[in-house]
Amino acid sequence: MKILFISPERPDTFWNLKHVLKCISKKAALPPLGLLTVAAMLPEKWEKKLVDMSVEKLTDKDILWADYVFIGAMYIQKDSLIQIAQRCKRLGVKTVGGGPIFRTNLEPIPGIDHVLYGEAENSIDQLIDDIENGCPKEFYSNETFPDLTKTPKPMLSLIKMKKYGSMAMQYSRGCPFGCDFCDVTELFGNKMRLKDSAQIIAELDDLYEMGWKGSIFMVDDNFIGNKAQLRNKLLPAMIEWSKAHNHPFNFNTQVSINVADDEQLMDMLSDAGFDTVFIGIESSSEDSLEECNKMQNTNRNLVECVRKIQRFGLQVQAGFILGFDSDQPSVFAKMAAFIQASGIATAMVGLLNAPKGTRLYKRLEAEDRIIEESTGDNTDYSLNFVPKMESGVLIDGYESVVKTIYDPKNYYKTVKALLENYKTPKQKPRQGLKEIRTMIKSGWKIGVLAKGRTYYWRLIFWSLFKCPEKLHLAIHHAIYGFHFRKVLAK
Repeated sequence: MKILFISPERPDTFWNLKHVLKCISKKAALPPLGLLTVAAMLPEKWEKKLVDMSVEKLTDKDILWADYVFIGAMYIQKDSLIQIAQRCKRLGVKTVGGGPIFRTNLEPIPGIDHVLYGEAENSIDQLIDDIENGCPKEFYSNETFPDLTKTPKPMLSLIKMKKYGSMAMQYSRGCPFGCDFCDVTELFGNKMRLKDSAQIIAELDDLYEMGWKGSIFMVDDNFIGNKAQLRNKLLPAMIEWSKAHNHPFNFNTQVSINVADDEQLMDMLSDAGFDTVFIGIESSSEDSLEECNKMQNTNRNLVECVRKIQRFGLQVQAGFILGFDSDQPSVFAKMAAFIQASGIATAMVGLLNAPKGTRLYKRLEAEDRIIEESTGDNTDYSLNFVPKMESGVLIDGYESVVKTIYDPKNYYKTVKALLENYKTPKQKPRQGLKEIRTMIKSGWKIGVLAKGRTYYWRLIFWSLFKCPEKLHLAIHHAIYGFHFRKVLAK
């Protein structure tokens, strides 16, 4: 069998980092980890190729080479997914679809012949048997959550590694919390399922042997969902491996705010090479947090939690949401002030949307407030439900927050607040020709051609004289701010 894996195009969004990638001469932020993992589950004798449309164009020749085309997608890739599927149908090549879009959207996708519903590990063997016997079914499903200790290493040989800004790995699936707007527990459950330490070390070995140096994103929805296993097993193994290999990687991941309660864990994360964490803060309003069942964020000083995490060598990126029923017009100014005071330079502020399958969707549907399907991009100024606040006021207020925090004067002030509070990790960043090229390119794009260039140079020179060991971070955040202004300027 000849199997072509296709990762559909992604629209220009907050996290595709299109304008960041131009500054660092890369094509895509991350490789399609799900497809690479599925590829490793197929028989070794089958031929496999990958076309990641974030990196290269898909040709008819690519499709016609294959006996089957496997397409993995999230909801935000729906339009590209449909185009690919219809193109394959026109060319007479059968398709297999999988990924989160097929879990939360049960309506048939035109042109998809066979669907793997949910996580692949428990149903792909049956699909393989049926393909080899020439009788694949339309639908494959297994409602049980698979044991990740049996998940194979991703097939990294399929990617063009130099095209990506970062590599991706996965340690766990699931989340112990139950935020009502989030579909993670619908997709992966509340019980944390983990790979063992040996699996993660083996994946690190693969990346190291392939010559990768730089960033690795642990894609877990909550990396600290099982703190005991992390503290007692995985992090000690990662710390030992990193020391033995002279610290070739820096890691970032997603965690919950309660990481601030565990100083030992934060120390270990930093020692293992983690330097950035994404946290869903959502709101500084207790009423809004209780409304969405974000109880882990309540009854705490969120600004101080963020600043404490930064002092342990972990930069905090964060998600914020506007549009809760309890939100009042005062929420907009309060949110902008919170972001600036906490030094969160990468703040993804979005409008509340209700993905299918979530408790929020079910509640709003029962209240007859759902308007349409969510686009999957909560920064595109769209709402898929009728909010309690007048929608025009909500959208205008949202725009005011985004413009305030990413206005060059305000943004560089926030970056400065981060740099003043942030403790540089023991593991010093690598500085070579690649970093010098990035500095020159960003200096031209942002310091010469872009709006707000005066504030850019003020930050660069302030960093150079006050904290030269953090100059690379000043440049890093200047590039990210440039991207966010481009994407959010609707």
